[in-house]
Amino acid sequence: MACAIVQRTAAELACPELTAAAPVPVQIVVYAKDLDRLASFYASALGLAVAERSRTFVVLHGEGLEVAIVAMPAEVAAGIPLRSPPVPLEDTPIKVSFLVPSIEACRSVVAGAGGQLKPPEAAWVWRAQVHLDGVDPEGNVFQLRQLQA
Repeated sequence: MACAIVQRTAAELACPELTAAAPVPVQIVVYAKDLDRLASFYASALGLAVAERSRTFVVLHGEGLEVAIVAMPAEVAAGIPLRSPPVPLEDTPIKVSFLVPSIEACRSVVAGAGGQLKPPEAAWVWRAQVHLDGVDPEGNVFQLRQLQA
């Protein structure tokens, strides 16, 4: 089973007016110290395609979702140390959560792209979904969810 976000069609989203040219319902913006590395991480970990790229941003696209990776200003980036393995940046009030077919199928993809998922025993169930947190290569906390078996 591949590691990619669960895709929904416009009909499934109850938004028949959505077309390839229309804006997607959800766009997440992540500021990055290392633009290319973080864009590569989210593209690999979530199975997203590059929709647009410039020197200062990369927009990744999936059905109904875009993840925009935006380069931090150099003076801000200089004050943020990157660590390996990444250290969770837990002092932010936002965490994004992605529905995937299988969290465990994503584990090696996430690790191979420079991120980490917590161990399976750290997962919890809520609203008929299994939830597990992880960190991207820069320490941003994200969550993967799968339908409860």
